[in-house]
Amino acid sequence: MTQQTFSDEDAARRFRNALGMFATGITVVTARTPAGEPIGLTVNSFNSVSLDPPLIVWSLSNDLPSRPLFEACEYYAINVLAEDQAELSQRFASRTGDRFSGLEYEQGVGGVPLFKGCCARFECRNTVRHAGGDHVVFISEVVGFDREERLPLLYFSGAYRRLGG
Repeated sequence: MTQQTFSDEDAARRFRNALGMFATGITVVTARTPAGEPIGLTVNSFNSVSLDPPLIVWSLSNDLPSRPLFEACEYYAINVLAEDQAELSQRFASRTGDRFSGLEYEQGVGGVPLFKGCCARFECRNTVRHAGGDHVVFISEVVGFDREERLPLLYFSGAYRRLGG
């Protein structure tokens, strides 16, 4: 391997490509605005933090217009997508249109949208937020969850992937 540094203008792209070598699941984080409108976005920066108390972590870019809404909401849900839900991931990765138009979903704690057919769903109380460079890092208490025996949608090296076996 060749040691990489941050000394040139291509460094950010090379760093992002190196981070892409870590396979992740894909989630859609959903919440409600103060006016009660559903909001959501695709996130792959999700992970567990603690079993006791049950805590999770995810991060959100400072550049997104919905950032203040997620920071202010009391509850949100992490919908862990199954391998047949790539369209849902793409829909919520888009910055245009009504992402919830025509979608069926259940309502969790605080009315947060919960999608059917996911591998897992976590209902979370929005408890701690930290500045993290160009992102906000959310560490939150899980107040409810469920799971299904489904294969996950994965993201690796800039593309959706499936488990090999």
